[in-house]
Amino acid sequence: MIGTSLCRWANSYFAVAILWLLLAEGLIVVGFGFPNSDIGGPDTLVIVHIVCIGWVSTVLCGALFQFVPVLVARPLYAERLTLPALALLTLGLTVLLAGFLALGGHFNGPPWLLPFGASLLIAGFALVVANLGMTLWSARPLPGPARFVAGGLACVCVTAVFGGMFSLVLSGTAIGAQWPDLLESGVPIHAIAGLGGWLTFTAMGVSYRLLAMFMLAPDGDARLGRPAWLAGVAALTIGLVGGVLALWRMTGLNPALLLAGASALLSLAAYGRDVLGLYEARKRRTLELNTRMSLVAVASLVAAALLAAALLATSSFPLHVGTIAFLVAFGWLTGLVLANLYKIVPFLTWLETYGPVMGRVPTPRVQDLVAERRALKWFVLFFAGSWAATLMLLIDAAFGFRVAVAVVMLATLGLSEEFIRARRLADVTGPLRLPAGAAAPHLLVSRN
Repeated sequence: MIGTSLCRWANSYFAVAILWLLLAEGLIVVGFGFPNSDIGGPDTLVIVHIVCIGWVSTVLCGALFQFVPVLVARPLYAERLTLPALALLTLGLTVLLAGFLALGGHFNGPPWLLPFGASLLIAGFALVVANLGMTLWSARPLPGPARFVAGGLACVCVTAVFGGMFSLVLSGTAIGAQWPDLLESGVPIHAIAGLGGWLTFTAMGVSYRLLAMFMLAPDGDARLGRPAWLAGVAALTIGLVGGVLALWRMTGLNPALLLAGASALLSLAAYGRDVLGLYEARKRRTLELNTRMSLVAVASLVAAALLAAALLATSSFPLHVGTIAFLVAFGWLTGLVLANLYKIVPFLTWLETYGPVMGRVPTPRVQDLVAERRALKWFVLFFAGSWAATLMLLIDAAFGFRVAVAVVMLATLGLSEEFIRARRLADVTGPLRLPAGAAAPHLLVSRN
């Protein structure tokens, strides 16, 4: 990445996302939302949208603005659109959450809050999709990891469309009244597109490049990732197109969901095989902490897939949808994101601070910006807490679930401090910290 322009606002995306994550964890700890209330109730919707949009989507957008240009060796189409997109996403989510709180009776808010918040979110995601989409378009034909991102961008459009329609239904408008059954039958499509397509499929694509880069593993084989991409596209196409057709024809969703689930398992199996292949072919024999923790997150994804298959086999899947969603959202997605942030934040900080003087004065290594032994305990606490919380959900122990999430929140706070220390160069001592010609980085904004 030497010579690559840094996205000026990527660290701002990361900071805003972590604040949303801490808010979600804090709300769960004090007993707000799932599992203390209905999984489809307004309070639970607050938690779900904070995690999916405020946390994972925001941090993913920041990472994509930085790494999509690396994936396709092209500059970002419009750096100037990144800050307006962040503002729209943050404001839109805030208004949407206010709409959910009003719907739940927490205050007497107007019904237009939900569609207005959804409109702002759609505008924000439109800027993200346009910016990244034009960047990808300029680099056709796309390399393997970038194809995952393109699929993810298509899925976020589907997610946004369904989310907008849901907001109209929930707000009780005349337009929404035309789709009385949409909430019940459309939620699986919304979840497949958002959680499966946008968040998981995109994360898989980016992880191909990041894992190879951080493990020094060869990733030049054009066949790498192709089976996982093809099976994933098949799963998303069956789930989304088949689901929409089922809605239109008023038939059941189960056949489409079963076929999509089978294809998704094939995609995950191929992805796991590829990750194992990168691990075995790596040139960096001693793995850094971020890579080890990324593999733990992948193990959580495999565990979620196996658990879902077992629940389907025992016809108890509907009773534990929330358990699977939590393990995917925290054990897999949040674990993978935190593990990669632990490398991305110091890596971008190192490029920003020492890149301009490299070769002219002695500079520290990227590893010198972090203290892995100190951070390891936070990752252990995070994954132990996530798995314990999943177990508590399985046995329907609400208090135990909240205690486990409190452990996850403590770990998140600890890792947040590690990210701030990296931006502050706090673990670099002596004259190497700021050699002649180097400037200390700002906390939230990068020089590019």
